[in-house]
Amino acid sequence: MAELELKGVYKDYKLENKTKFTALTDVNLTFEKGELVSIIGESGSGKSTLMNLIGGLDSDYDGEIKIDGIDLKSFKDKQLDDYRKKKIGFVFQSFNLIPHLSVIDNVTIALTLSNVKESVKHERAMELLDKLGLKDHAKKKPTQLSGGQKQRVAIARALINNPDIILADEPTGALDSETTSQILDILKSIADNENKLVIMVTHSEKVAKISSRIVEISDGKVIRDEYKKDYVKSEKKDKLLASQDIENKDLNNKKGHKEGHLSFFSALKLSLHNMWASKTKNILMAVGVSISLIALILMLSLGSGLTGYIDTLAQDYSNPNYVTISKSGYDREGNELEGDSGNFMVPRMFENEEIEEVASDINTYLQTEDSDFQIIPSGEGQNLTYGFSCATIGMGTVSTIPAVDEVTELPEKVRTENIMYTYTTPSYYTDDNLIAGNMSGEGEIMLSSAAINFLGYETAEEMFVDGNQPTVQLYINMTYDGVRIVINESVKVSAIVDVSLFSGMMVMYLDYDFLNTCVEQAQINASVEPTGLKPSLLFIETDGKETTDMINGYIETNRKDLSGSIEEQLASMFSEMMSTFSIALAIISGVSLFVALIMILVVLYMSVSERTREIGVLKSIGARKKDIKMIFSTESLLIGLLSGIVGIILTLIIGGILIGVFTALIGFAPISMNWYYFAIALLISVVISVIAGVYPASKAAKLDPVESLRHE
Repeated sequence: MAELELKGVYKDYKLENKTKFTALTDVNLTFEKGELVSIIGESGSGKSTLMNLIGGLDSDYDGEIKIDGIDLKSFKDKQLDDYRKKKIGFVFQSFNLIPHLSVIDNVTIALTLSNVKESVKHERAMELLDKLGLKDHAKKKPTQLSGGQKQRVAIARALINNPDIILADEPTGALDSETTSQILDILKSIADNENKLVIMVTHSEKVAKISSRIVEISDGKVIRDEYKKDYVKSEKKDKLLASQDIENKDLNNKKGHKEGHLSFFSALKLSLHNMWASKTKNILMAVGVSISLIALILMLSLGSGLTGYIDTLAQDYSNPNYVTISKSGYDREGNELEGDSGNFMVPRMFENEEIEEVASDINTYLQTEDSDFQIIPSGEGQNLTYGFSCATIGMGTVSTIPAVDEVTELPEKVRTENIMYTYTTPSYYTDDNLIAGNMSGEGEIMLSSAAINFLGYETAEEMFVDGNQPTVQLYINMTYDGVRIVINESVKVSAIVDVSLFSGMMVMYLDYDFLNTCVEQAQINASVEPTGLKPSLLFIETDGKETTDMINGYIETNRKDLSGSIEEQLASMFSEMMSTFSIALAIISGVSLFVALIMILVVLYMSVSERTREIGVLKSIGARKKDIKMIFSTESLLIGLLSGIVGIILTLIIGGILIGVFTALIGFAPISMNWYYFAIALLISVVISVIAGVYPASKAAKLDPVESLRHE
């Protein structure tokens, strides 16, 4: 059986004007092992087309091209890939070496595509390079070699898989006379001593002279098929493939290796080589993508930091063993109450029956949850106490002289400050909530840090040296329970309270019983029956955090008419605002990430264009579409990893600087760089890079090998 047989082969090309051009007409040829064939003819005669058909680069033809009795046209894509990988070795006029790979990597690329283990690849390649006089050049790049050395590397690459057929396209066209003779000696030796079929496409008479057979083509037809009777075989010498003459299956003798499949790690190595060859471009792209990641991480960290700061402050003014309850201004179904007068200026107050109802409902719920805790509103074991809070700006002041009901002018040295908010001291407050001083009692109030400068002191501690207490005049003119009342009392400042959330405002705390006494006296002065203070806050002392959470959960789910303390409400409001702010910033960062995705796609698309010939070379030595996709997809994966790592490093540097600046300016840094933000950013970087690489990788895989090899 002939090694290669062509029967009635026709090849047509469709032109742009939909006409048909016939490149080959009724080609009938038979080739045997050990032949050194020159296919000659004028440019455009069809000889290169014939070589592409024989090499399996083009399977769109009519007729039969049989290898070992099997028509190539019947081969599926995978079989064609295997055919080019195992049966064919290409030697090109322009060498077509991959510039960013070393000599040895260029030679072993076909074995890499077959997933041959490293030791076998290296041994085979070094033996070939040694016999071709290139052993000392194994680690060099193609740009460091002469033309003759490059062609020897190309021959070594063609022989590495021990193919049956060597196809050489103008193998000496780019070489000088002396180097041409050396290359022809090698090709002749391969045919004579290795018993390979060597087919050379050439214009050169010198090449044709050394051949055992000449096939001439003109206008797509074979016009001469001449066997040279005076052909003299090469002298016997050491075979280039002496130790390589083994079955292809023996190449993959490592357990777990699958013949014909490029492994992920091999694709990774090839991608790293290419990225390193274009390192400046890739580093700049990574920095560009990392800017979006930096923005994303910093925005998330800022939102988290501010939210955490607010939550921490809210926790500072609460106690895990206490539940704080106020009215919400809605009914139990969540509908806004008509005529509700409750606002910051006019508090919503609890009547006695309402307090009993709240306690009863919560107790019933706790029983259904098998909790032993019960609220006791009064009497022995009482664990429910009262509180009051109200915005008093415009209605309440503290001043350094006794106040009067109506003051039109004050002496120059008199200082008066609006009280922004009035609280009764929560049941759970202790000395830990104070900056300086002691808890207030009858005739005393506690003020926020704004009072320090107001009263003329530098620090809070100065206010209470040797037990001294500053005296101020407390003046409140407000509508309470439908009646206008005035509280006008000379009081002592017992402490400065830590109210970091409102530290710049004048906030007042005073004892509930003392405020009750003041309200009763004001009612008497207003000639109304003294009912005293009605609570706007209820404090329930629980038996632990679990019960506290249980009651808070019940109120949130089942009692829309109730809510927590004003601090908790404000903290919740600020937290929601910060969450919205963080989401908005993340969306903005997301837009920049989309721009980064487009940038990666464009760069990878350009990379496909720049490496079109390389893709053609890979396909000529048997690379499957999946292999090409894997190489480019792996490269996009590496770009994502590189961008993510660069982004994380730069974020840590910039974040450290920002933390230092914030700490120096405002005493704390509202930035919380959680580790999972970095993990998310790295994952996003990889995902958008892989997504961006899908189209370029698919385009690269679909490139026509013949057109790719012609690409300049």
